[in-house]
Amino acid sequence: MKKLFIVLAVCTIISCTKNEDTPTESTTDEIVIISTDFGDMYVVLYDETPLHKANFLKLAKEGFYNSTTFHRVMKDFMIQGGDPNSKDEIPFNDGQGGPGYTVDAEFNSKFVHKKGALAAARKPDQQNPERKSSGSQFYIVHGVSVDNSMLDQIIENTNSNNRQFAIRDYIQSPENVNLLQTLQEYQTSGNVDSLEAIIERIEPIATEGLIPRSYSVEQRSIYTSIGGYPYLDDNYTIFGEVIRGIDVIDSIAVQQTGAADRPDNDIIMKVKVEEMIKEKITSDFGYTYN
Repeated sequence: MKKLFIVLAVCTIISCTKNEDTPTESTTDEIVIISTDFGDMYVVLYDETPLHKANFLKLAKEGFYNSTTFHRVMKDFMIQGGDPNSKDEIPFNDGQGGPGYTVDAEFNSKFVHKKGALAAARKPDQQNPERKSSGSQFYIVHGVSVDNSMLDQIIENTNSNNRQFAIRDYIQSPENVNLLQTLQEYQTSGNVDSLEAIIERIEPIATEGLIPRSYSVEQRSIYTSIGGYPYLDDNYTIFGEVIRGIDVIDSIAVQQTGAADRPDNDIIMKVKVEEMIKEKITSDFGYTYN
């Protein structure tokens, strides 16, 4: 009986300790406010993309974005900003700057390029096969409405591309250097049949665990109603969304532009962060936390 009492006492202590160490969900969130001459955009950042959220908040709090501009504007597509080079008087270097580092990709099929989505810019795949994000440059989707037939075609193309990327990564992995050499020899000699036979053989291995892309009923409804730009899904990290100020995106997106889609008149931003209670964010902005 004494041993049983000791065991129960120990279990109670362990249980209490675990409860004390278990973190509680925060009741507040930090909202980013991007101010321009066209109005303010209120942005919520996703907890599911912690690297991007932490980085964006850090830069915003440091004043990094203040006096930068939306240096690239394309109606029905997006508005892009966050480059420190846009502060100077040289228009030709806009889009080339940053804080000197990149952020690892955080793709999440839960998020799509709907109108108002906030995503990270990045360099092309050829220079950036891991699709790492720019350390500071971002874009906000303007977009257009897209019908279901177009979404079906986009999904087909996306899944095909993802399979090709998986095969490429498999072939280029260090442990498959001999395989890569063999394929290069077949390609050089024009032995297409042997080349295709090997690709066909390794495809099931290279794509094992690859989950095909699909759109939920809700995501389809978003694209067919408020619109967006689904062609970029699964290619760029989406890490937030505008929860108030969609009309500001509309105003900026239609501004007159010149070379490299740069606005003729600078669209300067000021960015600040405001901590708010989540319940207030939901009641005031209509944003629902999942």
